[in-house]
Amino acid sequence: MDVVKNAKAFQKKMKLHIPLSIIYTKILPSPLGITMSTVSATSSLPDFQQSVKLKYVKLGYHYLMSHLLTLLLIPLFSLIILHASQMTPQDIQYLCLHLRYNHLTLIAFSIFIVFAFTLYIMTRPRSVYLIDYSCYRPPSNLRANFHQFMEHSTLTGDFNESSLDFQRKILERSGLGEETCVPEAMHTIPPRPSMAAARKESEDVMFGSLDNLFRTTNVNPKDIGILVVNCSLFNPTPSLSAMIVNKYKLRGNIKTFNLGGMGCSTGVIALDLAKDMLQVHRNTYAVVVSTENLTQNWYFGNNKSMLIPNCLFRVGGAAVLLSNKGCDRRTAKYKLLHVVRTHKGADDKAFKCVYQEEDEVGKTGVSLSKDLMAIAGLALKTNITTLGPLVLPISEQVLFFITLVAKKLFNAKMKPYIPDFKLAFEHFCIHAGGRAVIDELEKNLELMPEHVEPSRMTLHRFGNTSSSSIWYELGYVEAKGRMKKGDRVWQIAFGSGFKCNSAVWVALTDVKSSPNSPWADSIHRYPVQIAV
Repeated sequence: MDVVKNAKAFQKKMKLHIPLSIIYTKILPSPLGITMSTVSATSSLPDFQQSVKLKYVKLGYHYLMSHLLTLLLIPLFSLIILHASQMTPQDIQYLCLHLRYNHLTLIAFSIFIVFAFTLYIMTRPRSVYLIDYSCYRPPSNLRANFHQFMEHSTLTGDFNESSLDFQRKILERSGLGEETCVPEAMHTIPPRPSMAAARKESEDVMFGSLDNLFRTTNVNPKDIGILVVNCSLFNPTPSLSAMIVNKYKLRGNIKTFNLGGMGCSTGVIALDLAKDMLQVHRNTYAVVVSTENLTQNWYFGNNKSMLIPNCLFRVGGAAVLLSNKGCDRRTAKYKLLHVVRTHKGADDKAFKCVYQEEDEVGKTGVSLSKDLMAIAGLALKTNITTLGPLVLPISEQVLFFITLVAKKLFNAKMKPYIPDFKLAFEHFCIHAGGRAVIDELEKNLELMPEHVEPSRMTLHRFGNTSSSSIWYELGYVEAKGRMKKGDRVWQIAFGSGFKCNSAVWVALTDVKSSPNSPWADSIHRYPVQIAV
């Protein structure tokens, strides 16, 4: 135990990102039955030869299983070609005569082919393309650095010393940077939350995103046939979707939807709704607007479970333009492949883990349960169980199935095989809900630091922008020039209820960053080192 403690202290002191398995002795089991060499506490390097061998064994297995059908068909086609090459002109003439005098067979086969092709065309879902999207970049005068945040919290007079100290610690450990923004009403002393101020915040975010989107894509707002807006905590009358219709004078037969109270994963829910509507209405555009409103939902009490959102949530929003027009494939950035939604609301603990309520003195806030991370883990497990067969290569599915059978039949204590989702996706956009959420997914999905970099940097630069955070993360990947044609993207978000939702995209081209990207003024400074 002393060796382990010393190793951890040395790792922390030197700020190394080396697994402790390299510093102290540990045996790493392999799903293929191969055991890597152990490394003693005094060894300077691991046995790279063994680890490299294991790596290539797994890569070879993955390649074999991925191309198994092709490898099996090659001998069959070789036999057919060999047999055809040995046919004489008399054999070919006999085959033609045979078909000529079997009209019924030929007609029946032709009818079957035409019927099957027609059925396929009529039943296959229409492709949904992402033309472009725009994320709102708040003005610099709304920035709230840690010192200013704590100073304003102190001057309001609503928080006791214990609550102020708690907020200070949360900020220091949150992973947020000094440039995140809070609403204009929170910059005054005392704060002035009101319906008018909340409307202004929503208008600034939604109209700012949409103005940039329409300007970038050159799409006429009157061509929009479907509009979906989501905002959990602010639902005025007329609705937010009606505000957009009024602002841009959208056409009278537009299909509008306004989603509220569904948490940070509502962006994927709104996307799923727009996708379903695009299956019904031909040759049209759909716009999805994802945002949150903080002005009327700031907590001014001393319940610590309700103070956390004050420290994490910040101003932000995104507008996304979708199309089902075949001609838009040439100009679109991405094609939507899958949307998988998981709802755990039937469980009472999951239902109450993110809950808006009044505290003991009647002040309204959103409380976060101590069971939140455990519930999020269960929701994630259910979600990826459904998503896995849709996206994972056959090699990973076979390994998972074999491990599951072995666990059931031979050893109930055997650890389940965690599929390697890095074989299914090149990019991961994990909802920037907080540092703990990103850490847990990085650990449980065995991701590399570069896979969670977009999420960490989005949290640092913009904070938790609720349902729009996955679009800021996608913007980060594009701004870094990492999105190549054929790359697959996994957007995953968690929200109250409790829900875990996933969207999967494939890049149709080498995607470049959009004009007026929210990262345009800061991408050269990222990634940054985040203090532990």
